[in-house]
Amino acid sequence: MRIMVMGGKGQLGSDCTQILEQKHNVISLDLEDIDVAIFADVEKKVADFLPEIIINCAGYTHVDNCETERELAWDVNVKGAENLAVGVQKHGGRLVHISTDYVFDGRKKIPEPYVEDDELNPLSYYGITKLEGEKLVRETTDQHIILRTAWMYGVNGHNFLKTMLKLAVKNPKNEIKVVNDQYGSPTWSHRLALQITKLIDKNCRGTYHASAEGYCSWYQLAKYFLEKMGVPHAVVPCSSAEYPTPAIRPQNSILENRRLKEMDINIMAAWQDDLDRFIAGFGDKLINEALS
Repeated sequence: MRIMVMGGKGQLGSDCTQILEQKHNVISLDLEDIDVAIFADVEKKVADFLPEIIINCAGYTHVDNCETERELAWDVNVKGAENLAVGVQKHGGRLVHISTDYVFDGRKKIPEPYVEDDELNPLSYYGITKLEGEKLVRETTDQHIILRTAWMYGVNGHNFLKTMLKLAVKNPKNEIKVVNDQYGSPTWSHRLALQITKLIDKNCRGTYHASAEGYCSWYQLAKYFLEKMGVPHAVVPCSSAEYPTPAIRPQNSILENRRLKEMDINIMAAWQDDLDRFIAGFGDKLINEALS
């Protein structure tokens, strides 16, 4: 198949490209190649390549910055999603659009997870843009997969784990406060890319949740990761109230992969197992990057 990956240099986009190009004709595009917010750009790329699948990993994901850089967030997360959906509707193929737990308000009692048809009520502007992007994809074409995930990490790009590691290796005695009252499922981008491949192969349509099995708090995740990495650290728990941010975060970001399980195509693993695999494969690289 001809597959076009948007946001190809990011965590998920790079993993999707690496996995899919083994069997398919893949073109990977990033900021220097295309502006998804400009329809003429999208139209030209889609018309030239005529992809059978477009995977939209492009997104403005700086959650706090979205509160002030609203126009940019809207352009990428809403207009970009719509433009790609129009491209699919006009030229054929399917759109795999990556969304987020931030479309929910996180007010469910922990550990009750969110399922695909739960009420949508974003708390942050980032969440609002991702929800609007979802709506426009659905309105524009029925040839879509909307895939909500959460707490993603990978070997490429920026993420929470890399931030924790850099802080710890630079000054292991320095106290690092991490919130202990927000819960989610740390999800490896490589695993998610494998799940996307499964959805494509099974010719799926509609909205799905795909995050790791199990859950933890950000504090529990930081502790587990740094201890498994063998890195001295001084991570201490704090409340969300003690660590205010411009954007409101959901307290409960736990997603249930209900539809994947109903279709017997769920390959998402326990978060600890995937994190162990991630560390085994990339631990040295992560340390070297943190020290640079």
